[in-house]
Amino acid sequence: MKLNSVQKMMLGGAQGSTKQKAMRLLIDLGKAANSEQLVPVVSAHVSGVSPLTGGDGLIRFLKDLGNEESITTAVDTTLNAAGCDRTKFKEMDIPVKDYVEKQQIILDAYEKLGIELSLSCTPYDNLKIKGNASWAESNAVCFANTYTELRTNRESGLSAIATALCGFTPEYGLLLDENRIPNLKIMVECNLDEPVDYSILGDWIGKQIEPKWKMEYGPIPHIFGLKNLNYEDKKALTAAAANYGCPLLFIDNFTNKPTTTNYKSEICFKQSDLDQRYKELAPTNRVDLVTIGCPQASFDEIERTAKYLEDCNIPNGRLWVFTSSLNFDKAKDKGLVDKIEKAGGLILRETCPEVVHYNHKKVKHILTNSMKAEHYLKSGLNAIDTSVSKLIDCVKHASNPELLGKENKEKIMGKIKIHESTKTYQTGKIEIDGKGLQSQESWSVEGEALVTDVPITFLGFVNRITGQIEEDGHPINGETMADKILIFPKGSGSTVAPFVLLGLFYNGNGPKAIINTDLDQQTIPACSLLGIPYAHSFDDNPCQSINTGDKIKLELVNGNVKLKCLERA
Repeated sequence: MKLNSVQKMMLGGAQGSTKQKAMRLLIDLGKAANSEQLVPVVSAHVSGVSPLTGGDGLIRFLKDLGNEESITTAVDTTLNAAGCDRTKFKEMDIPVKDYVEKQQIILDAYEKLGIELSLSCTPYDNLKIKGNASWAESNAVCFANTYTELRTNRESGLSAIATALCGFTPEYGLLLDENRIPNLKIMVECNLDEPVDYSILGDWIGKQIEPKWKMEYGPIPHIFGLKNLNYEDKKALTAAAANYGCPLLFIDNFTNKPTTTNYKSEICFKQSDLDQRYKELAPTNRVDLVTIGCPQASFDEIERTAKYLEDCNIPNGRLWVFTSSLNFDKAKDKGLVDKIEKAGGLILRETCPEVVHYNHKKVKHILTNSMKAEHYLKSGLNAIDTSVSKLIDCVKHASNPELLGKENKEKIMGKIKIHESTKTYQTGKIEIDGKGLQSQESWSVEGEALVTDVPITFLGFVNRITGQIEEDGHPINGETMADKILIFPKGSGSTVAPFVLLGLFYNGNGPKAIINTDLDQQTIPACSLLGIPYAHSFDDNPCQSINTGDKIKLELVNGNVKLKCLERA
Protein backbone atom coordinates (compact mmCIF):
# COMPACT_ATOMS: atom_id res chain seq x y z
CA MET A 1 0.00 0.00 0.00
CA LYS A 2 1.31 3.44 -0.96
CA LEU A 3 1.74 5.84 1.96
CA ASN A 4 2.46 9.56 1.76
CA SER A 5 4.97 11.28 4.06
CA VAL A 6 2.37 12.17 6.69
CA GLN A 7 1.00 8.63 6.81
CA LYS A 8 4.53 7.21 7.07
CA MET A 9 5.24 9.51 10.01
CA MET A 10 2.08 8.31 11.79
CA LEU A 11 2.95 4.66 11.16
CA GLY A 12 6.46 5.26 12.46
CA GLY A 13 5.15 6.72 15.72
CA ALA A 14 6.19 10.34 15.12
CA GLN A 15 2.70 11.52 16.17
CA GLY A 16 2.41 9.20 19.15
CA SER A 17 1.66 5.55 19.82
CA THR A 18 -2.13 5.95 19.60
CA LYS A 19 -2.10 7.31 16.06
CA GLN A 20 0.49 4.67 15.24
CA LYS A 21 -1.92 1.93 16.33
CA ALA A 22 -4.75 3.63 14.43
CA MET A 23 -2.68 3.83 11.25
CA ARG A 24 -1.67 0.18 11.64
CA LEU A 25 -5.35 -0.77 11.95
CA LEU A 26 -6.26 1.16 8.79
CA ILE A 27 -3.43 -0.46 6.85
CA ASP A 28 -4.50 -3.92 8.04
CA LEU A 29 -8.03 -3.23 6.84
CA GLY A 30 -6.82 -1.72 3.57
CA LYS A 31 -4.44 -4.56 2.76
CA ALA A 32 -7.18 -7.14 3.44
CA ALA A 33 -9.38 -5.20 1.01
CA ASN A 34 -6.60 -4.95 -1.62
CA SER A 35 -6.64 -1.18 -1.31
CA GLU A 36 -3.74 0.62 -2.94
CA GLN A 37 -3.82 3.81 -0.90
CA LEU A 38 -5.30 5.78 1.97
CA VAL A 39 -7.45 8.76 1.02
CA PRO A 40 -8.49 11.80 3.09
CA VAL A 41 -12.02 12.00 4.49
CA VAL A 42 -14.30 14.96 5.15
CA SER A 43 -16.15 13.41 8.09
CA ALA A 44 -16.14 10.59 10.62
CA HIS A 45 -19.01 9.29 12.76
CA VAL A 46 -18.26 7.03 15.72
CA SER A 47 -20.59 4.39 17.17
CA GLY A 48 -20.25 2.65 20.51
CA VAL A 49 -21.40 5.11 23.18
CA SER A 50 -23.92 3.40 25.46
CA PRO A 51 -22.72 1.31 28.42
CA LEU A 52 -25.29 -1.27 27.25
CA THR A 53 -23.94 -1.72 23.71
CA GLY A 54 -20.26 -0.99 24.20
CA GLY A 55 -20.02 -2.64 27.59
CA ASP A 56 -16.83 -2.96 29.59
CA GLY A 57 -14.90 -3.60 26.37
CA LEU A 58 -15.63 -0.04 25.24
CA ILE A 59 -14.76 1.53 28.60
CA ARG A 60 -11.46 -0.34 28.85
CA PHE A 61 -10.56 0.49 25.25
CA LEU A 62 -11.24 4.21 25.74
CA LYS A 63 -9.29 4.22 29.00
CA ASP A 64 -6.27 2.72 27.25
CA LEU A 65 -6.71 5.10 24.32
CA GLY A 66 -6.79 8.15 26.53
CA ASN A 67 -3.51 7.44 28.28
CA GLU A 68 -1.66 9.52 25.72
CA GLU A 69 -1.86 13.26 26.26
CA SER A 70 -2.61 15.87 23.57
CA ILE A 71 -4.05 13.35 21.11
CA THR A 72 -6.95 14.67 19.07
CA THR A 73 -8.99 13.96 15.94
CA ALA A 74 -7.74 15.06 12.55
CA VAL A 75 -11.19 15.53 10.97
CA ASP A 76 -14.65 16.68 12.08
CA THR A 77 -16.11 13.75 14.00
CA THR A 78 -19.58 13.22 15.42
CA LEU A 79 -20.77 10.71 18.01
CA ASN A 80 -23.64 8.26 18.09
CA ALA A 81 -26.53 8.22 20.55
CA ALA A 82 -25.81 7.63 24.24
CA GLY A 83 -27.46 5.17 26.61
CA CYS A 84 -29.68 7.69 28.40
CA ASP A 85 -30.87 11.27 28.53
CA ARG A 86 -28.73 12.48 31.42
CA THR A 87 -31.28 15.20 32.26
CA LYS A 88 -34.12 12.69 32.61
CA PHE A 89 -32.34 9.69 34.08
CA LYS A 90 -34.77 9.49 37.00
CA GLU A 91 -37.78 9.39 34.68
CA MET A 92 -36.14 6.63 32.58
CA ASP A 93 -35.83 4.46 35.70
CA ILE A 94 -32.67 2.64 34.59
CA PRO A 95 -31.94 0.05 37.32
CA VAL A 96 -28.18 -0.21 36.78
CA LYS A 97 -25.70 0.86 39.42
CA ASP A 98 -23.33 3.63 38.31
CA TYR A 99 -24.97 3.77 34.86
CA VAL A 100 -24.78 7.56 34.53
CA GLU A 101 -21.23 7.51 35.89
CA LYS A 102 -20.20 4.91 33.29
CA GLN A 103 -21.91 6.89 30.57
CA GLN A 104 -20.06 10.04 31.64
CA ILE A 105 -16.70 8.21 31.59
CA ILE A 106 -17.37 7.22 27.98
CA LEU A 107 -18.44 10.71 26.94
CA ASP A 108 -15.49 12.37 28.68
CA ALA A 109 -13.09 10.02 26.90
CA TYR A 110 -14.58 10.81 23.49
CA GLU A 111 -14.61 14.54 24.19
CA LYS A 112 -10.95 14.41 25.19
CA LEU A 113 -10.21 13.06 21.70
CA GLY A 114 -11.89 16.09 20.14
CA ILE A 115 -15.05 14.24 19.09
CA GLU A 116 -18.22 16.34 19.01
CA LEU A 117 -20.76 15.06 21.54
CA SER A 118 -23.58 15.27 19.01
CA LEU A 119 -25.08 12.05 20.47
CA SER A 120 -27.23 11.40 17.44
CA CYS A 121 -27.74 8.33 15.26
CA THR A 122 -28.91 10.66 12.45
CA PRO A 123 -25.77 12.63 11.53
CA TYR A 124 -27.30 13.02 8.07
CA ASP A 125 -29.87 15.56 9.33
CA ASN A 126 -29.15 18.83 7.51
CA LEU A 127 -26.04 17.27 5.93
CA LYS A 128 -24.20 19.74 3.69
CA ILE A 129 -20.88 18.03 3.01
CA LYS A 130 -19.87 15.64 0.25
CA GLY A 131 -16.93 13.36 -0.44
CA ASN A 132 -15.36 10.35 1.27
CA ALA A 133 -16.23 9.66 4.90
CA SER A 134 -15.77 7.03 7.57
CA TRP A 135 -19.08 6.43 9.29
CA ALA A 136 -20.11 3.78 11.76
CA GLU A 137 -23.80 3.35 12.78
CA SER A 138 -25.42 1.07 10.24
CA ASN A 139 -28.52 3.17 9.53
CA ALA A 140 -26.43 6.28 8.93
CA VAL A 141 -24.12 4.44 6.52
CA CYS A 142 -27.04 3.22 4.43
CA PHE A 143 -28.80 6.59 4.45
CA ALA A 144 -25.67 8.55 3.47
CA ASN A 145 -24.72 6.22 0.62
CA THR A 146 -28.27 6.07 -0.70
CA TYR A 147 -29.51 9.66 -0.56
CA THR A 148 -26.53 12.01 -0.13
CA GLU A 149 -23.25 12.89 -1.84
CA LEU A 150 -21.26 11.29 0.96
CA ARG A 151 -19.57 7.94 0.41
CA THR A 152 -18.64 5.63 3.25
CA ASN A 153 -17.90 2.01 3.84
CA ARG A 154 -19.76 0.21 6.59
CA GLU A 155 -17.18 1.06 9.21
CA SER A 156 -16.98 -0.31 12.71
CA GLY A 157 -16.77 1.95 15.73
CA LEU A 158 -13.05 1.11 15.96
CA SER A 159 -12.17 1.81 12.32
CA ALA A 160 -14.16 5.08 12.45
CA ILE A 161 -12.12 6.18 15.49
CA ALA A 162 -8.90 5.22 13.68
CA THR A 163 -9.93 7.30 10.67
CA ALA A 164 -10.98 10.21 12.88
CA LEU A 165 -7.54 10.23 14.54
CA CYS A 166 -5.55 9.92 11.30
CA GLY A 167 -7.79 11.75 8.82
CA PHE A 168 -7.47 8.96 6.23
CA THR A 169 -9.29 5.77 5.28
CA PRO A 170 -8.43 2.90 2.88
CA GLU A 171 -9.77 3.49 -0.62
CA TYR A 172 -11.88 0.43 -1.37
CA GLY A 173 -15.40 -0.86 -1.37
CA LEU A 174 -18.21 1.68 -1.56
CA LEU A 175 -15.81 4.56 -2.07
CA LEU A 176 -15.28 3.23 -5.61
CA ASP A 177 -17.83 3.38 -8.42
CA GLU A 178 -17.19 -0.20 -9.52
CA ASN A 179 -18.45 -1.57 -6.20
CA ARG A 180 -21.61 0.51 -5.98
CA ILE A 181 -23.59 -2.05 -7.96
CA PRO A 182 -26.96 -3.51 -6.96
CA ASN A 183 -26.96 -7.25 -6.38
CA LEU A 184 -30.65 -7.79 -5.57
CA LYS A 185 -33.71 -6.79 -7.58
CA ILE A 186 -36.74 -5.99 -5.42
CA MET A 187 -40.16 -5.54 -7.01
CA VAL A 188 -42.66 -3.82 -4.71
CA GLU A 189 -46.16 -4.78 -5.81
CA CYS A 190 -48.21 -2.99 -3.15
CA ASN A 191 -48.82 0.52 -1.89
CA LEU A 192 -46.73 1.75 1.04
CA ASP A 193 -48.53 4.54 2.87
CA GLU A 194 -46.43 5.54 5.86
CA PRO A 195 -42.90 5.14 7.32
CA VAL A 196 -43.53 1.89 9.18
CA ASP A 197 -44.56 0.24 5.88
CA TYR A 198 -41.13 1.14 4.51
CA SER A 199 -39.49 -0.08 7.71
CA ILE A 200 -41.16 -3.47 7.29
CA LEU A 201 -40.03 -3.60 3.65
CA GLY A 202 -36.39 -2.88 4.58
CA ASP A 203 -36.36 -5.56 7.25
CA TRP A 204 -38.14 -8.03 4.95
CA ILE A 205 -35.47 -7.55 2.27
CA GLY A 206 -32.75 -8.38 4.77
CA LYS A 207 -34.53 -11.56 5.82
CA GLN A 208 -34.42 -12.86 2.22
CA ILE A 209 -30.61 -12.94 2.00
CA GLU A 210 -29.12 -16.38 1.37
CA PRO A 211 -25.55 -17.39 2.34
CA LYS A 212 -24.87 -18.78 -1.15
CA TRP A 213 -25.12 -15.30 -2.65
CA LYS A 214 -21.66 -13.75 -2.92
CA MET A 215 -22.03 -10.15 -1.78
CA GLU A 216 -18.61 -8.82 -0.88
CA TYR A 217 -19.80 -5.49 0.47
CA GLY A 218 -23.21 -6.65 1.67
CA PRO A 219 -26.66 -6.73 0.07
CA ILE A 220 -27.25 -3.77 -2.26
CA PRO A 221 -30.94 -3.87 -3.27
CA HIS A 222 -32.32 -2.20 -6.38
CA ILE A 223 -35.95 -1.39 -5.53
CA PHE A 224 -38.69 -0.86 -8.11
CA GLY A 225 -42.34 0.08 -7.66
CA LEU A 226 -42.20 2.72 -4.93
CA LYS A 227 -44.57 5.57 -5.66
CA ASN A 228 -43.83 7.93 -2.79
CA LEU A 229 -40.76 8.50 -0.66
CA ASN A 230 -40.56 11.39 1.81
CA TYR A 231 -37.82 12.00 4.38
CA GLU A 232 -39.43 9.80 7.03
CA ASP A 233 -39.96 6.99 4.53
CA LYS A 234 -36.32 7.23 3.42
CA LYS A 235 -35.04 7.02 6.97
CA ALA A 236 -37.28 4.09 7.91
CA LEU A 237 -36.35 2.08 4.81
CA THR A 238 -32.57 2.40 5.07
CA ALA A 239 -32.51 1.92 8.85
CA ALA A 240 -34.38 -1.40 8.67
CA ALA A 241 -32.44 -2.65 5.63
CA ALA A 242 -29.23 -1.97 7.56
CA ASN A 243 -30.30 -4.53 10.19
CA TYR A 244 -28.95 -7.17 7.82
CA GLY A 245 -25.91 -5.33 6.51
CA CYS A 246 -27.31 -3.34 3.56
CA PRO A 247 -24.91 -0.38 3.11
CA LEU A 248 -26.59 1.16 0.06
CA LEU A 249 -29.92 1.10 -1.79
CA PHE A 250 -30.85 2.03 -5.32
CA ILE A 251 -34.47 3.13 -5.61
CA ASP A 252 -35.99 3.57 -9.05
CA ASN A 253 -37.08 7.20 -9.64
CA PHE A 254 -35.75 8.38 -6.27
CA THR A 255 -31.97 7.86 -6.34
CA ASN A 256 -29.19 7.89 -8.91
CA LYS A 257 -29.39 5.01 -11.38
CA PRO A 258 -26.71 2.33 -11.17
CA THR A 259 -24.24 2.13 -14.05
CA THR A 260 -24.66 -1.65 -14.17
CA THR A 261 -26.27 -4.48 -12.21
CA ASN A 262 -25.30 -7.91 -10.90
CA TYR A 263 -28.50 -9.38 -9.51
CA LYS A 264 -28.22 -12.58 -7.50
CA SER A 265 -31.99 -12.86 -7.32
CA GLU A 266 -35.26 -11.09 -8.06
CA ILE A 267 -37.73 -10.92 -5.17
CA CYS A 268 -41.30 -9.58 -5.06
CA PHE A 269 -42.79 -7.84 -2.04
CA LYS A 270 -46.54 -8.16 -2.22
CA GLN A 271 -49.51 -6.89 -0.23
CA SER A 272 -49.81 -10.33 1.34
CA ASP A 273 -46.22 -10.03 2.62
CA LEU A 274 -46.95 -6.65 4.20
CA ASP A 275 -50.22 -7.84 5.74
CA GLN A 276 -48.59 -10.99 7.11
CA ARG A 277 -45.79 -9.05 8.75
CA TYR A 278 -48.27 -6.69 10.42
CA LYS A 279 -50.12 -9.73 11.80
CA GLU A 280 -46.90 -11.27 13.07
CA LEU A 281 -45.74 -8.00 14.61
CA ALA A 282 -49.03 -6.91 16.24
CA PRO A 283 -49.17 -6.76 20.05
CA THR A 284 -50.89 -9.76 21.52
CA ASN A 285 -50.63 -8.87 25.20
CA ARG A 286 -50.45 -5.79 27.37
CA VAL A 287 -48.03 -3.12 26.18
CA ASP A 288 -45.90 -1.66 29.00
CA LEU A 289 -44.10 1.04 27.05
CA VAL A 290 -44.34 2.67 23.62
CA THR A 291 -41.16 4.02 21.99
CA ILE A 292 -41.03 6.34 18.98
CA GLY A 293 -37.89 7.43 17.16
CA CYS A 294 -35.46 4.76 15.96
CA PRO A 295 -33.52 6.24 14.28
CA GLN A 296 -34.07 9.36 16.36
CA ALA A 297 -37.27 11.16 15.44
CA SER A 298 -37.15 14.05 13.00
CA PHE A 299 -39.06 17.25 13.63
CA ASP A 300 -41.91 16.02 11.36
CA GLU A 301 -42.21 12.75 13.30
CA ILE A 302 -42.36 14.67 16.58
CA GLU A 303 -45.01 16.96 15.09
CA ARG A 304 -47.12 14.01 13.92
CA THR A 305 -46.85 12.38 17.34
CA ALA A 306 -47.97 15.59 19.03
CA LYS A 307 -50.93 15.85 16.64
CA TYR A 308 -52.07 12.29 17.44
CA LEU A 309 -51.82 13.13 21.15
CA GLU A 310 -54.47 15.86 20.98
CA ASP A 311 -57.14 15.16 23.61
CA CYS A 312 -55.10 12.17 24.87
CA ASN A 313 -54.03 11.39 28.41
CA ILE A 314 -51.12 8.97 28.69
CA PRO A 315 -50.90 7.23 32.08
CA ASN A 316 -47.63 6.39 33.84
CA GLY A 317 -45.30 7.91 31.24
CA ARG A 318 -46.05 5.09 28.81
CA LEU A 319 -44.82 6.97 25.72
CA TRP A 320 -41.14 7.79 25.09
CA VAL A 321 -40.15 9.83 22.05
CA PHE A 322 -36.43 9.76 21.21
CA THR A 323 -34.79 12.54 19.22
CA SER A 324 -31.56 14.47 18.69
CA SER A 325 -30.70 17.68 20.53
CA LEU A 326 -31.08 19.54 17.23
CA ASN A 327 -34.67 18.38 16.68
CA PHE A 328 -35.50 18.61 20.39
CA ASP A 329 -34.64 22.31 20.36
CA LYS A 330 -36.72 22.90 17.21
CA ALA A 331 -39.66 21.03 18.72
CA LYS A 332 -39.25 22.92 21.99
CA ASP A 333 -39.41 26.25 20.18
CA LYS A 334 -42.63 25.20 18.45
CA GLY A 335 -44.24 24.06 21.70
CA LEU A 336 -44.28 20.39 20.70
CA VAL A 337 -42.18 19.16 23.63
CA ASP A 338 -44.55 20.79 26.11
CA LYS A 339 -47.53 19.38 24.22
CA ILE A 340 -46.21 15.81 24.32
CA GLU A 341 -45.17 15.99 27.95
CA LYS A 342 -48.42 17.70 29.02
CA ALA A 343 -50.23 14.69 27.52
CA GLY A 344 -48.12 12.41 29.73
CA GLY A 345 -45.38 11.42 27.30
CA LEU A 346 -41.65 11.78 27.74
CA ILE A 347 -39.42 13.25 25.03
CA LEU A 348 -35.78 12.22 25.33
CA ARG A 349 -32.71 13.58 23.59
CA GLU A 350 -29.21 12.23 23.02
CA THR A 351 -30.34 8.61 23.25
CA CYS A 352 -32.11 5.90 21.23
CA PRO A 353 -34.54 3.04 22.09
CA GLU A 354 -32.16 0.23 21.19
CA VAL A 355 -29.27 1.38 23.43
CA VAL A 356 -31.24 1.99 26.66
CA HIS A 357 -31.13 -0.44 29.58
CA TYR A 358 -34.81 -0.73 30.59
CA ASN A 359 -36.21 -1.67 33.97
CA HIS A 360 -37.18 -5.26 33.16
CA LYS A 361 -39.35 -5.54 36.27
CA LYS A 362 -41.68 -2.92 34.83
CA VAL A 363 -41.09 -3.13 31.08
CA LYS A 364 -41.78 -6.57 29.65
CA HIS A 365 -43.41 -5.59 26.35
CA ILE A 366 -42.51 -2.61 24.14
CA LEU A 367 -44.51 -1.36 21.17
CA THR A 368 -42.62 0.66 18.55
CA ASN A 369 -43.04 1.96 15.00
CA SER A 370 -39.53 0.87 13.97
CA MET A 371 -38.20 -2.46 12.70
CA LYS A 372 -34.71 -1.34 13.68
CA ALA A 373 -35.86 -0.95 17.28
CA GLU A 374 -37.72 -4.27 17.10
CA HIS A 375 -34.60 -6.06 15.79
CA TYR A 376 -32.39 -5.03 18.71
CA LEU A 377 -34.92 -4.70 21.55
CA LYS A 378 -35.85 -8.36 21.25
CA SER A 379 -32.19 -9.41 20.96
CA GLY A 380 -29.94 -10.28 23.87
CA LEU A 381 -29.30 -6.58 24.50
CA ASN A 382 -32.60 -6.28 26.36
CA ALA A 383 -34.50 -9.47 25.42
CA ILE A 384 -37.83 -7.64 25.62
CA ASP A 385 -40.99 -8.82 23.88
CA THR A 386 -41.45 -6.27 21.10
CA SER A 387 -44.31 -5.43 18.74
CA VAL A 388 -44.60 -3.03 15.82
CA SER A 389 -47.55 -0.87 14.72
CA LYS A 390 -48.24 2.33 12.80
CA LEU A 391 -47.57 5.57 14.65
CA ILE A 392 -51.24 6.39 15.27
CA ASP A 393 -51.80 2.90 16.73
CA CYS A 394 -48.72 3.28 18.91
CA VAL A 395 -50.22 6.44 20.39
CA LYS A 396 -53.55 4.65 20.98
CA HIS A 397 -51.81 1.87 22.90
CA ALA A 398 -49.85 4.40 24.93
CA SER A 399 -53.11 6.09 25.91
CA ASN A 400 -54.94 2.86 26.74
CA PRO A 401 -52.94 0.16 28.61
CA GLU A 402 -55.75 -2.36 28.12
CA LEU A 403 -56.04 -1.91 24.36
CA LEU A 404 -55.64 -5.12 22.40
CA GLY A 405 -58.07 -5.21 19.52
CA LYS A 406 -60.35 -8.12 18.69
CA GLU A 407 -58.11 -9.35 15.90
CA ASN A 408 -55.33 -9.93 18.42
CA LYS A 409 -57.13 -12.08 20.93
CA GLU A 410 -55.60 -15.13 19.32
CA LYS A 411 -51.85 -14.78 19.34
CA ILE A 412 -50.27 -14.93 15.91
CA MET A 413 -46.70 -16.13 16.08
CA GLY A 414 -44.27 -15.10 13.42
CA LYS A 415 -42.20 -17.95 12.15
CA ILE A 416 -38.60 -17.95 13.27
CA LYS A 417 -36.40 -17.26 10.27
CA ILE A 418 -34.16 -20.26 9.80
CA HIS A 419 -30.91 -19.12 8.25
CA GLU A 420 -30.26 -21.27 5.23
CA SER A 421 -26.95 -23.14 5.41
CA THR A 422 -25.27 -25.08 2.62
CA LYS A 423 -22.73 -26.77 4.87
CA THR A 424 -22.21 -30.51 4.60
CA TYR A 425 -19.99 -32.79 6.67
CA GLN A 426 -16.46 -33.08 5.29
CA THR A 427 -13.97 -35.92 5.60
CA GLY A 428 -10.38 -36.53 4.62
CA LYS A 429 -7.21 -34.49 4.83
CA ILE A 430 -7.14 -30.81 3.98
CA GLU A 431 -4.45 -28.16 3.87
CA ILE A 432 -5.29 -24.71 2.47
CA ASP A 433 -3.49 -21.38 2.21
CA GLY A 434 -4.67 -17.91 3.16
CA LYS A 435 -3.42 -14.51 4.27
CA GLY A 436 -2.89 -12.76 7.58
CA LEU A 437 -2.87 -9.13 8.69
CA GLN A 438 0.12 -7.00 7.77
CA SER A 439 0.67 -5.95 11.39
CA GLN A 440 0.97 -9.58 12.55
CA GLU A 441 4.41 -11.10 11.93
CA SER A 442 4.06 -14.73 12.99
CA TRP A 443 1.93 -16.99 15.16
CA SER A 444 0.85 -20.61 15.47
CA VAL A 445 -2.51 -21.70 16.90
CA GLU A 446 -4.10 -25.11 17.44
CA GLY A 447 -7.64 -25.72 18.62
CA GLU A 448 -11.21 -26.80 18.02
CA ALA A 449 -13.04 -25.15 15.14
CA LEU A 450 -16.45 -23.47 15.39
CA VAL A 451 -17.74 -23.06 11.85
CA THR A 452 -20.73 -21.48 10.11
CA ASP A 453 -21.40 -20.25 6.59
CA VAL A 454 -23.93 -17.72 7.95
CA PRO A 455 -22.84 -14.22 9.08
CA ILE A 456 -22.78 -13.53 12.83
CA THR A 457 -24.39 -10.50 14.44
CA PHE A 458 -22.27 -9.78 17.52
CA LEU A 459 -24.35 -7.01 19.08
CA GLY A 460 -27.37 -8.52 20.79
CA PHE A 461 -26.94 -12.02 19.38
CA VAL A 462 -23.65 -13.02 21.01
CA ASN A 463 -23.48 -13.20 24.78
CA ARG A 464 -20.86 -10.60 25.66
CA ILE A 465 -19.83 -12.51 28.81
CA THR A 466 -19.69 -16.13 27.62
CA GLY A 467 -19.29 -15.76 23.85
CA GLN A 468 -22.34 -17.97 23.22
CA ILE A 469 -24.35 -17.48 20.01
CA GLU A 470 -27.87 -16.48 21.03
CA GLU A 471 -29.89 -16.20 17.82
CA ASP A 472 -32.85 -18.49 17.16
CA GLY A 473 -32.59 -19.97 13.69
CA HIS A 474 -28.81 -19.55 13.40
CA PRO A 475 -26.98 -22.80 12.50
CA ILE A 476 -24.66 -22.51 15.53
CA ASN A 477 -27.18 -21.09 18.01
CA GLY A 478 -26.19 -22.18 21.53
CA GLU A 479 -22.52 -22.78 20.64
CA THR A 480 -19.79 -20.74 22.29
CA MET A 481 -16.82 -19.20 20.52
CA ALA A 482 -14.75 -19.05 23.70
CA ASP A 483 -11.33 -20.65 23.19
CA LYS A 484 -12.37 -21.88 19.70
CA ILE A 485 -10.99 -21.04 16.28
CA LEU A 486 -13.98 -19.18 14.87
CA ILE A 487 -14.63 -19.54 11.13
CA PHE A 488 -17.47 -17.53 9.57
CA PRO A 489 -18.07 -15.35 6.49
CA LYS A 490 -18.30 -11.93 8.18
CA GLY A 491 -20.19 -9.93 10.77
CA SER A 492 -23.61 -8.40 10.13
CA GLY A 493 -25.84 -5.89 11.87
CA SER A 494 -24.51 -3.27 14.24
CA THR A 495 -21.18 -1.50 13.76
CA VAL A 496 -20.54 -1.83 17.52
CA ALA A 497 -19.45 -5.46 16.97
CA PRO A 498 -15.72 -4.81 17.62
CA PHE A 499 -16.45 -3.62 21.15
CA VAL A 500 -18.32 -6.87 21.87
CA LEU A 501 -15.26 -8.77 20.60
CA LEU A 502 -12.92 -6.59 22.64
CA GLY A 503 -14.96 -7.32 25.75
CA LEU A 504 -14.80 -11.07 25.09
CA PHE A 505 -11.03 -10.91 24.58
CA TYR A 506 -10.56 -8.80 27.71
CA ASN A 507 -12.54 -11.23 29.91
CA GLY A 508 -10.87 -14.33 28.48
CA ASN A 509 -13.86 -15.70 26.55
CA GLY A 510 -12.92 -14.64 23.06
CA PRO A 511 -11.94 -17.05 20.26
CA LYS A 512 -8.32 -18.23 19.93
CA ALA A 513 -8.26 -17.05 16.34
CA ILE A 514 -10.69 -15.81 13.70
CA ILE A 515 -11.04 -16.71 10.03
CA ASN A 516 -13.30 -14.76 7.66
CA THR A 517 -14.11 -15.66 4.08
CA ASP A 518 -15.43 -12.18 3.23
CA LEU A 519 -13.93 -8.81 4.02
CA ASP A 520 -15.14 -7.96 7.52
CA GLN A 521 -14.81 -4.37 8.70
CA GLN A 522 -16.27 -5.47 12.04
CA THR A 523 -13.78 -8.19 12.97
CA ILE A 524 -10.46 -6.98 11.56
CA PRO A 525 -10.17 -3.84 13.76
CA ALA A 526 -10.51 -5.75 17.04
CA CYS A 527 -8.01 -8.42 15.95
CA SER A 528 -5.59 -5.78 14.68
CA LEU A 529 -5.76 -3.75 17.89
CA LEU A 530 -5.21 -6.67 20.27
CA GLY A 531 -3.03 -8.86 18.05
CA ILE A 532 -5.55 -11.72 17.88
CA PRO A 533 -4.56 -14.26 15.18
CA TYR A 534 -6.61 -13.46 12.09
CA ALA A 535 -6.75 -15.03 8.61
CA HIS A 536 -8.65 -14.44 5.38
CA SER A 537 -8.60 -15.00 1.60
CA PHE A 538 -8.02 -18.78 1.58
CA ASP A 539 -7.69 -20.64 -1.71
CA ASP A 540 -10.56 -22.88 -0.62
CA ASN A 541 -13.58 -21.88 1.46
CA PRO A 542 -12.89 -22.92 5.09
CA CYS A 543 -16.58 -22.41 5.96
CA GLN A 544 -17.28 -25.41 3.74
CA SER A 545 -14.12 -27.51 4.09
CA ILE A 546 -13.88 -27.45 7.91
CA ASN A 547 -16.46 -28.94 10.30
CA THR A 548 -17.42 -27.65 13.71
CA GLY A 549 -15.45 -29.74 16.16
CA ASP A 550 -12.50 -30.42 13.84
CA LYS A 551 -9.10 -29.98 15.46
CA ILE A 552 -7.14 -27.61 13.26
CA LYS A 553 -3.83 -25.78 13.16
CA LEU A 554 -3.21 -22.27 11.84
CA GLU A 555 0.27 -20.92 11.20
CA LEU A 556 1.32 -17.47 9.96
CA VAL A 557 4.70 -17.14 8.25
CA ASN A 558 5.75 -14.15 6.10
CA GLY A 559 2.18 -12.91 5.69
CA ASN A 560 0.84 -16.29 4.55
CA VAL A 561 -1.40 -18.53 6.66
CA LYS A 562 -1.53 -22.30 6.37
CA LEU A 563 -4.63 -24.07 7.68
CA LYS A 564 -4.30 -27.80 8.34
CA CYS A 565 -6.94 -30.17 9.67
CA LEU A 566 -5.31 -32.39 12.31
CA GLU A 567 -8.36 -34.43 13.28
CA ARG A 568 -11.92 -34.58 11.97
CA ALA A 569 -14.82 -34.31 14.39
